Amino acid sequence: MTDVAPDEVRLAAEIERLKAEFPKTRELYREVCALMFFRYGITPTANRLYQLVRRGSMSTPTAVLSEFWATLREKSRVRIEHADLPEELQGAAGELMGALWTRATAAAQASLEALRLEVEAARRAAEGATAAVRADLGHTEVALEQRTAALLTAQVRIQELEQAQAAAVATRGALEAQLERAREAGRERETALNQARADFAAERDKLRASAELAQAEAQRAVRSEESARAEIQALQAQMGDLRHQVGMLEGRLDALRSTRDQVRERQNAPAKPLRAARKTVPKT
Repeated sequence: MTDVAPDEVRLAAEIERLKAEFPKTRELYREVCALMFFRYGITPTANRLYQLVRRGSMSTPTAVLSEFWATLREKSRVRIEHADLPEELQGAAGELMGALWTRATAAAQASLEALRLEVEAARRAAEGATAAVRADLGHTEVALEQRTAALLTAQVRIQELEQAQAAAVATRGALEAQLERAREAGRERETALNQARADFAAERDKLRASAELAQAEAQRAVRSEESARAEIQALQAQMGDLRHQVGMLEGRLDALRSTRDQVRERQNAPAKPLRAARKTVPKT
């Protein structure tokens, strides 16, 4: 930690007290000049005054310092001219005050020049920083515009994708409903086909039983001679009718099998709408 000189600490404390006692800026600078020169033996400069007080513009401590030296010179001249001193000492005192004034003025001018250079350097640095900030701001604005355009494009694309997704969901729902209807129709046709098979099997059994019975009766009729010929002819005619009915039933069975095969083929292709091919089965 840097050690601070005790005089600097006391000087800073005195200046803080003077700030509360002298609210006007020029009066405060004048009191600080007197404090530094008379109490602490420090030659005040404009730069040093501004660093300690930090009030007003940079021209204020310069003007107050000039007034301070002018006042000090006038008071010293009066005191020397009216003092009870030999003429040689008065001349030496005048030369001493002149030298002090020259040194103080030179120090003040040097301080003012240093302060001016410092302010100029700070101004140039501020201008450079301002230019850099403006350039960064321009780049940032361009980047912001680009990102805004990209964001708008992304939002439009998102809306398009959402609309496409909604349309796809609706289409999928319609296709699933259509597929379910086709499956239901297939199940109904399968049930009808099974019932037709059962009916055909029962009818076939009946016909077979009738044919067997007719054949047995025919065989019994053969044993009968002429009295049974008429009955045999009738039974043979009945046999012909029964054979015809059997042929019709077999054709019906073939048609039902073809319908069943078509239904199965349509069920194996779910993406296409199923159209039922209904055929009317003739009743016996």
